[in-house]
Amino acid sequence: MQYQSVRQGRFLSRPNRFIAQVELDGRPETVHVKNTGRCRELLVPGAAVYLEESGNPARKTRYDLIAVEKGELLINMDAQAPNQVFREWAEGGGFQPDLTLLRPETTWGKSRFDFYWEAEGGRRGFVEVKGVTLEENGHARFPDAPTERGVKHLEELIRCQAEGYEAAVCFVIQMSGMVDFAPNDVTHPAFGAALRRAAQAGVTVLARGCTVTPDSLTMGGPVPICL
Repeated sequence: MQYQSVRQGRFLSRPNRFIAQVELDGRPETVHVKNTGRCRELLVPGAAVYLEESGNPARKTRYDLIAVEKGELLINMDAQAPNQVFREWAEGGGFQPDLTLLRPETTWGKSRFDFYWEAEGGRRGFVEVKGVTLEENGHARFPDAPTERGVKHLEELIRCQAEGYEAAVCFVIQMSGMVDFAPNDVTHPAFGAALRRAAQAGVTVLARGCTVTPDSLTMGGPVPICL
């Protein structure tokens, strides 16, 4: 995916989960944060951040915060980007080479999954996509905060698998160069337990790195998974 009109600023503060104060051209600017997660290890005072101009004059904020530098590592933190990147990758044959249908936001049971797909031979299934922005010494982790919604999605994927669908969860790691990926058991042990149950039940667990630039995000190669 490609962003337009990207500028670099310097992070100052985050008054709430929706907005941040950024220094841009030597002046403070209120910007929209495209990630409602904590991101405490990313949004630290003085960090270089990247902003996309919205192009909508009616908006209260002119810019969206889309990426941040953590030392030498550039991390995309746009919460909407993983689904778009997955869709581009899947439509290009990366997920299922014989894909005939890829439909976003599909309800099944009590959950709405990110994608429903169909492929040749009568195959069909659901995919839940999770964006990963937490990095610890070169290791990618998810989640960065407790997510009961994430646990529910995994439990629903197990039920999908039991009823004959193919079920998968894809962790889109919004950075490059990670050694491996693992559930963040310290922050939310229930999610890690649910992910292991899902894998044992036959749910496919994928982890993919990304190529990140200030104005683009592209699906990269597989990252080893440690369960």
